[in-house]
Amino acid sequence: MGFSKLFFGVCCLAVIIIFHVSQATVINNPNQGFIDEHNNNPNQGFIDEHNKARAEVGVGPITWNNTVAMYAQKYADSKIETCEMEHSGGPYGENLAEGYGEMTGAQAVKFWVTEKPNYDHASNKCVNDECLHYTQVVWRDSVHLGCARAKCKNGWVFVICNYDPPGNYIGERPY
Repeated sequence: MGFSKLFFGVCCLAVIIIFHVSQATVINNPNQGFIDEHNNNPNQGFIDEHNKARAEVGVGPITWNNTVAMYAQKYADSKIETCEMEHSGGPYGENLAEGYGEMTGAQAVKFWVTEKPNYDHASNKCVNDECLHYTQVVWRDSVHLGCARAKCKNGWVFVICNYDPPGNYIGERPY
């Protein structure tokens, strides 16, 4: 009888530990469940495409930040019901995108970078205000990145990247 109570107690403890570890994994990997084209790491596509665009204009690399990523994931998860494209109004710079199917991090960043021709560096102005996603991607002072995706109930994917410190200040140049 004593052995079976001890065995039962050890099994219960093992289940609790496994549950706790699996919950920690979800929190520390905000894009869990999404596979990207970059070594099965869903965050790498976000990082690589940001750094490619930044290198093209002589801006240093941006690095992944788990705190910023958790903020992004919490906001992305809040959009699962409606998939509404609305900024969070939080403490970070922010880019949003949505797409149908399995939009990857790399695809979202490439989409924002398509605005590059709309930015005139000489005048520091956007053509038709259609370059602010791009200028946030290459903002020299933004050095920390956290992005997330959420599959919405309508089948779309909501994508968010947050930047710390934020950028796109009126009158300032991104690089």
